[in-house]
Amino acid sequence: MFIARQKELGQLKDLQQSDHFEFLIMYGRRRVGKTTLLKEFAKTCKVIFFSAQEKNDYLNLVDFSKLILSYFNLSKLSPFDNWEDAFSFLKDRCSQEKVTLIIDEFPFLGKENPSLKSILQHNIDHGLKDTNLFLILCGSSISFMENEVMGYQSPLYGRSTSKLELKPLDYLDSSAFFENYSAEDKCLIYGILGGIPSYLEKFDRKLSIKKNLKQKLLTEGAFLKDEPQTLLRMELRDLNTYNGILEAVALGATKLNEIATKIHAETSKTSKYIDTLKNLRILKRETPCGEETVSRKTIYSFTDNFFAFWYQFIFSNQNYFSLLNPAEAVDEIFEENALSTYMGHIFEQICYEFLLRKAKHKELAFVPFYMGRWWGANPVRKCQDDIDILLKDKTGSQIIICECKYKNEHFSKEDYQTMLSRKAVFSNDCDISYIAFSKSGFSSYVKQNALKDRVTLFELEDLFNS
Repeated sequence: MFIARQKELGQLKDLQQSDHFEFLIMYGRRRVGKTTLLKEFAKTCKVIFFSAQEKNDYLNLVDFSKLILSYFNLSKLSPFDNWEDAFSFLKDRCSQEKVTLIIDEFPFLGKENPSLKSILQHNIDHGLKDTNLFLILCGSSISFMENEVMGYQSPLYGRSTSKLELKPLDYLDSSAFFENYSAEDKCLIYGILGGIPSYLEKFDRKLSIKKNLKQKLLTEGAFLKDEPQTLLRMELRDLNTYNGILEAVALGATKLNEIATKIHAETSKTSKYIDTLKNLRILKRETPCGEETVSRKTIYSFTDNFFAFWYQFIFSNQNYFSLLNPAEAVDEIFEENALSTYMGHIFEQICYEFLLRKAKHKELAFVPFYMGRWWGANPVRKCQDDIDILLKDKTGSQIIICECKYKNEHFSKEDYQTMLSRKAVFSNDCDISYIAFSKSGFSSYVKQNALKDRVTLFELEDLFNS
């Protein structure tokens, strides 16, 4: 299935239709759908699509040679002796016609043959840049693509004409995989799998979430059963420390010193490991909305919902679940109050993504310059407080305070008054309005007072009808 990605597909088509040299660097975490996007693009035009493999440089060169020569109807010729000859051949051919070359999983080539980047750079500078070639280098190793291909020290630095980091789908695009699910189930499936197309495709839209969890995640041999460990082994060594950090964050440790204490490690060492997980797009660093990025209030959280779910509910219970059958293990997950608490954070993320879409379509009171979670002191409540989502304009004079409630009761009068009390955090000169999100609707009191208090109300179904 090819769902969403129309903007990215349009970018590829525009570059392909250019009448001069184009060089796109495309990257993103594994399973995010890079190859699927490239294959969809390849349906729209004639391309040379080379997928590098984890084998030695000579064998990849032979495969590359066969593909290139076949494209130009020269299959009887022998493979190129080296990469320099291969790119020189392409340079001659591209001076005569439009050629689109995709090299997927370029890190497999670059790691095996570090000189390849210099060879490519030399050919770009001495002829390819004057041709009508559209070159795409694609890779799943984010650190390699950012440092070894795009980095300042890379021979290819400054040679690309475009770059594209393919990111996970948001909640609404992800829900297209499960059109027959209820709004609540669409939220839950996003909380479990996140926006990774490869994971979303593994679940059967004809089955309930519980049956999918049983068959696709908790049954021995299922693709998703040990997926986080599989991915980490592809990228990292010393999984014990990384597993400890991810489990600590999943179970509520969000500050650096808390995480270090949980895993019994020095904060400096823990910080370096966290930086690696950030580079892999598994964890992210957050500061209160509108504050400096060097704030002492820094916390860490998951960017990947599947990793968050797996480390909270699967990794921590592996030994216990091994004594149960998959159906019993699913029941255990759904019986825990922890699932409702977990989904509360996911619901905030969904509401944030909903507001992002609103902002892009100019459907909010203003275009937010700052947008995110906020935490700090509330002088009215005389305690530490937090705002689920805070939106501020560039001047800080216009503010929207958002409250997100994922519970089985109505958004109550008490919830409403607590939300309004957060106005005290800001200056009296600020123009403040509110947005309330509720899984289970709103009490009559809230509905009656919302208009006069400048509160906009959104129920669960509203998030999927935008």
